[in-house]
Amino acid sequence: MTSTNNRYFIVTKKPRNFTSVNVGCLCYMTSHKYNAQQQETTKHPKSLSVLVFGTHTPLQKDLEVSCLEELNLEDARLLLGVSEDAERLRMFYDQPAFQAARSVTVGSAVTVEEDGKILRGIVRYIGKLSEPEYPYPISGTYYGIELLGPDRGKANRKGTNLCRKLFQCDKDCGVLAPISRIQPVVPSSLSPPSTELSRAHSEPQTDELFPGDRVIYFIDDKGRSGMVVEVQQQEGKQIVRISTDTDESGRRGGEVLVPLEIVSKGEFPEEAEGIDIDPTPAENYTSLDVNSMVEVTLGAGNLYGIIRWIGKLPEREEIMAGLELEEDRGVSDGTFKGVRFFVCPNKRALFVKLSSCHPDSRFHGSADKETSKSFYTEMEEDFSGENLDVVPPISTEQIDHLLIGRMKGIQGHCNSCYMDAALFSLFSCSSAMDSMLFKTTTSQDAPIQKTLLRDIVVPLRSKGFVECRHVMKLRQLLQKHGYSRSFTTEEKDPEEFLIVVMHHILALDPLLKLSAAGKVQESYCYQIFLDQNHCLVLPTVQQLLEHSFHSAGLRLAEVPSCLILQMPRFGKKFKMFDKIIPSLELDITDLLSEGPQQCIMCGNMAVEECADCFKDPTFSLTGFKIFCKKCSAQVHSHPKRRSHQPTALEIPKGYMGRGIPHTLTRDRLELFAVLCIETSHYVSFVKHGPKSHDWIFFDSMADRQGETDGFNIPEVHACPEVAIYLEMSPAELANQAPRDMKGVAKRLFCDAYMYLYQSTSMCLYR
Repeated sequence: MTSTNNRYFIVTKKPRNFTSVNVGCLCYMTSHKYNAQQQETTKHPKSLSVLVFGTHTPLQKDLEVSCLEELNLEDARLLLGVSEDAERLRMFYDQPAFQAARSVTVGSAVTVEEDGKILRGIVRYIGKLSEPEYPYPISGTYYGIELLGPDRGKANRKGTNLCRKLFQCDKDCGVLAPISRIQPVVPSSLSPPSTELSRAHSEPQTDELFPGDRVIYFIDDKGRSGMVVEVQQQEGKQIVRISTDTDESGRRGGEVLVPLEIVSKGEFPEEAEGIDIDPTPAENYTSLDVNSMVEVTLGAGNLYGIIRWIGKLPEREEIMAGLELEEDRGVSDGTFKGVRFFVCPNKRALFVKLSSCHPDSRFHGSADKETSKSFYTEMEEDFSGENLDVVPPISTEQIDHLLIGRMKGIQGHCNSCYMDAALFSLFSCSSAMDSMLFKTTTSQDAPIQKTLLRDIVVPLRSKGFVECRHVMKLRQLLQKHGYSRSFTTEEKDPEEFLIVVMHHILALDPLLKLSAAGKVQESYCYQIFLDQNHCLVLPTVQQLLEHSFHSAGLRLAEVPSCLILQMPRFGKKFKMFDKIIPSLELDITDLLSEGPQQCIMCGNMAVEECADCFKDPTFSLTGFKIFCKKCSAQVHSHPKRRSHQPTALEIPKGYMGRGIPHTLTRDRLELFAVLCIETSHYVSFVKHGPKSHDWIFFDSMADRQGETDGFNIPEVHACPEVAIYLEMSPAELANQAPRDMKGVAKRLFCDAYMYLYQSTSMCLYR
């Protein structure tokens, strides 16, 4: 199947009949099949049977024609090189930028976005990186760019080796990029390519302004907004007459004449209107660099962000900084007057004088340490008292303002992610394990419990943030007590850390009591093991637990207050299942060794269990197969089941001969957190409320400021997309390619390491 024998399309609207197909994805069909579908109806067909790119096996979908836009072969290859569906669709709709980038040829001068930086270079290669992956007919087109001038040596080292195979360039000077990350320095395709980037880039590029355009402009570092009345020539210069929203005195209305070079299309959000950049030079601001965390003082307060670009803007002599703000209070997505300097979400970019930036005072290393309290100092003072009030877990109503954002959760440091994820999961939104915090312990181990309570749990629940030094203090105490010589340096497993704290230090009663062959075994965690003949493909946690108990002959001796389940894996790197479906509730009624049980057929008192029927597809996919005497006889009268050997159940005293009501109360545990691992890095998901979308995702090392002497930036964000996949049927979920799953949902379904369940009733007593 050759590439020229196909028709290519991009999905521009969400198909009503296939919610799993993302807007912006590419698809194709053979020209022969396309022509046949056209001939089948007298009118144009309402849908086309296309194959979707992006999965290991192309999925055939009948997509509505109204949701598709046809592409030529060249455009299909160019857009296929863009990895994200949303970015691909944005590029397709931005036809001026798309056509300008299409005009780039070998030898053209371009700017390229690489790791958040805008670099300059010359195109040396245009083409595919490899042959199409079977059975797809085409692969994406990429641009190979040799960095020149001051940007030489700034390429990502991982990609530069491949560049040197495709074209000749020096070490760390080659970049491979899709069309969405490049911009021609000379926009016209008729302009000759320039080898002198500095000259080509020195000409300022501005948005063309028309009467009625909303604009922002800066006068004496004050940001203002208004509407263009006209653009006029005065003494050879372009001057913009603007109807101002507010004048210099704060009055509304009026007009002002300003040079074109200080005007940019866009609009301040309401809260940033009339911002006044603090003109006081930041002390030692010259030490600030790209990726420095800074704050800028405005008339209405402080803005916080990260420096993504430093340099000179067209027609500006001062050294400027391009900031990516923490909140949507900026003016663009990293562009200034039509020229892209860095990439960030819309309304997060703000360009200010570098001298107006101060190091972020919320963190160590901030300027003016003597006169300003750091965020951590305030925290230390808040929790310095010995008599701490009990702080309840964070409620669903508090999540948004207390826990969501950057520098939230527990800050990671030096392989601490296993401990960070475990502590956040246990204590942020659940009280299932609060007994650890208040149980009477020995004087030797009291400092560990005190550190856990005072320095970690209380600030997490009160402030939404725990500094890494407090976690390191806990690790040092554990190491000092001789439980491991490498607690402060090496990565551990979460269960190793939890068992040390619960068993060796706090001497908690075991969370789990298992009954096997009349004997009771105690444990703090349960590792799920499966026999080699299991038939599970896309299991739920409920199925995994039941199959594990069935194969090992186990029962629960009592309802646990907290159940910690470790998923079946071959070490941390090899998973037994590609996906595991989270069970929001675990029904453990049939797993208990004591108590009456219902016949799965009629609901009466069960007296027999059949291990042979457990895997029989005739019955439910979950639950042990237990029957009353009558139903057991009927079930096993079938020729296929006559060889089965049911065993008698132990009937609790007082129930024999009485039967049980059909409304027997079921014992259920609620899921409250999941720890996941990918490439030896632990993260966690927390279920904080009753609704299907009440999920948050936590990563203690989501970002980093600085190199070896820097620090990690933890982040917590909502992940309601998880609900989409929880509501899918198993068949639909099985067809979901992990890389196509929205947000962080893939990590929950594909990378689960440990599930945490709680009994809301038993937690009250333990």
